[in-house]
Amino acid sequence: MTSPATATLAAPTPRLDVLTGLRWWAAFLVFLYHMRVFAPLPGPINLLFDQGYFGVTFFFVLSGFVLTWSMRPGVRTSTFYWRRFARIWPAHIVALLIAIPVFYTLGPVPEGSFLKPFDLGILLLSVVVLQGWWANPAILFSGNPAAWTLTVEMLFYAVHPWISRVLVPFAKRGALVLAAAAVLWAFAYRAGAVLWPESWLVHVPMPLVRVPEFLLGMALAWAMRSGWRPRLHPLIGVGSMAVVVAAIAIGTVRPAFAHVAAFGNELFTVAVGLAIVSLAVRTVNGRRFLFETRWQVKLGEWSFAFYLVHATAIYLALRVFGYQEASWGNLGWFAGLLAVTIVLAWALHHFVERPLERRMRKWKDAQDRADSGARQDAGAATQ
Repeated sequence: MTSPATATLAAPTPRLDVLTGLRWWAAFLVFLYHMRVFAPLPGPINLLFDQGYFGVTFFFVLSGFVLTWSMRPGVRTSTFYWRRFARIWPAHIVALLIAIPVFYTLGPVPEGSFLKPFDLGILLLSVVVLQGWWANPAILFSGNPAAWTLTVEMLFYAVHPWISRVLVPFAKRGALVLAAAAVLWAFAYRAGAVLWPESWLVHVPMPLVRVPEFLLGMALAWAMRSGWRPRLHPLIGVGSMAVVVAAIAIGTVRPAFAHVAAFGNELFTVAVGLAIVSLAVRTVNGRRFLFETRWQVKLGEWSFAFYLVHATAIYLALRVFGYQEASWGNLGWFAGLLAVTIVLAWALHHFVERPLERRMRKWKDAQDRADSGARQDAGAATQ
C-alpha cells in the first residue's frame, strides 16, 4: 500500500518559470551591489544598492524550495549529489580560471588595492568549494570572490537528502511548524549575535548561519506539495521584499529604524518566503505573473552563470579604468558592464554549464541503470 508521503512525492509538480524569472532580478540586485565599488551613483539611491547583497538570501531560500519542489521518489542519494555537483562545479571552475588573473598578482600588492598575492593553497580551497568555511576575507573571498556562496550551497546539498527523510513524513501542518522553527532559529541566532557581540556566536561559520534560509525554503515547498494553498497575492509577497529593503535602507541612517537593519537578513528571509509561496500558488492555480515573460525566464536560466562572472567583469573594469567618482554619467558604465556580463553569462551557460551538466547526468544515469540491472540479475540467480 502506498503511503501518503510516497504518493505526494510521486505526484507531478508544475514548472515554476515565474521563480526562474524572479531569480534573474535577484542576480541583478547583486550586480548593482558590486557596481558601487567601481562606478557609484550619487545620492540616496546608493542606500538601496547597498542592500543588493540580499539577492544571495533569495538564492538560499529558493534553493531549498526548488530542490524540495522537484524531488522524486527512488532517486539515490549518490545520484542527487552527482546531479548537484554537475550543476555547479563545471561552470564554477571555468569562472574561477577567468577570475584568477583579475583578482591576483605575482608582484607586490599596491596599498588599498583589491588585488591579492597569488597563493596556490588558498586557491585550492576555492577549487573544492571550501573557502566559505573561513571568516578571513583572504580565504572567504578567494578565487572568484562571488563563489563563497557555493560553499553554503554545497552544505545545503549535503544535508538535503537527510533533512528530506525527516520532512517527507510530515503533513502540511508539520512542514509549516518546521518553517516557523527555521524562522525562530534565524532570529534567535541574530539576537544572540547582537546582544553578545564578543561571544562564540559571531564565529559560527557562514554556511551554518545560513541553514535556516534553506530549511525555510524546504519546509514551504513541502507544505505546498502537501496541499497548502495560502491566499496571498504576489504583489503582497513580492512587495514585502521591497518594503523590507526600504526599511533596512532607512535604518542605516535613522536610529529609530536601527533594529530593522540589525535583523535585516532575517526579515528579508521571511519576505522571500512570502514571495516564493505567493508566486508558486499562482502557478499551481493556473495563473501567470509578470516575471514569466520569455526574456526574464531566459535571463533567469543564465542567472547562475551571470552571478559567477559579474564580479570579475566589474573588477576588471576597475583594474583597467580605475575608480569612477559618483555621477549619473556612470549609468553608461552600468549599461555597458551589464551587457558584457550578460554576454559572458550566455557563453558560460551555453558552452559550459548546460552541456557539461547534461553529459555528467547522462553518465550517472547510465551507471545507475547498469547497477540496477546487475542487482536484478544477481537476485534472479539466487532464486
